[in-house]
Amino acid sequence: MRTDALEIDRFYRSVRGRAARDMALRRLTALWPQAKGLDVLGYGYAGAYLEPYRDEARRTVAYMPAAQGAVVWPRGEASLTALGAEARLPFGDAMFDRVVLAHALEEADDLRRLLRELWRVTAPEGRIVVIAPHRGGLWARAESTPFGHGRPFSRRQLSDLLTGALFEPVAWSRALYAPPWRWTCGPKLAPALESAGERAAPAFGGLILAEAIKHVGAVHPGGAAQRVRRKVLEGAVRPALSPSQTPPQPSGKDPS
Repeated sequence: MRTDALEIDRFYRSVRGRAARDMALRRLTALWPQAKGLDVLGYGYAGAYLEPYRDEARRTVAYMPAAQGAVVWPRGEASLTALGAEARLPFGDAMFDRVVLAHALEEADDLRRLLRELWRVTAPEGRIVVIAPHRGGLWARAESTPFGHGRPFSRRQLSDLLTGALFEPVAWSRALYAPPWRWTCGPKLAPALESAGERAAPAFGGLILAEAIKHVGAVHPGGAAQRVRRKVLEGAVRPALSPSQTPPQPSGKDPS
C-alpha cells in the first residue's frame, strides 16, 4: 500500500518537508539547470521537484499512481496532475526528455515493470533522476516521514535496477544530511548540517539521487552496471531532444 498523497503533501508543508525538498533540489538543479523547450514528467509525488522547470519547459506533467491518490499541482493554478495505473502510463512512446521520480520506487508493486514503462515514455538519450531514501541514512528509519515507508535503496541496488531496465546510470549523489527531527531542519540549521555532512560523512545522506540515460540498444537487461561518469550530480549536460524536436539543419550558406 502506497503512502497517501495527502499525507505526503502535508509532509512537504512542514519544516522537515521543506528541508528535504530544498536539499534535493539543490542537487537536481545543479545537474539540470534548465529545461527550456523540453518535455518533463514527474512520477510518484514529484511536484515539489518540478517547480523550477514548469515555466520554461514545453510540457510538464505530474503523474501520480492511483494507489497513492493525487493532489492538485501546481496549487491555485490550472492542474498539471494526472492520475492513473501504476505501471501503465497514458503517454505515447518516447514522449519525455526528462523524468523525475520521487516517492516512486520505494512502494511500487513491481519495480522492473514500472522502470520499463518509464523507459518506454522516455525519449532516446532522455534522462531520468531517481530521488529515493538512502539505505544508510537516518531518514529511511523515520516512519513519521514518507521516506520511512517502503524499501530504501543503496547505490548498488539502484544501479542494478536501472541497468536491468535498459537505463545507463551516469551520476550519483546524496542529500539531506540533517537528522529527521524538526529542530534540525530549520532554514538556518539544515543548510549548515548539509555542508558539514557532505564534508565529514558523504556516504550518510538521507536521500540518494541517481541519474540515468536511455541509450537505445546500448544497455542490455541483466548486464553489468556501467561505469559512473561523474561522482556527483553537478555540471552541465547536453539536453536531450524530444521526438518532435530536431536539430537545425545547415543551410549551406556562408554565415558571414
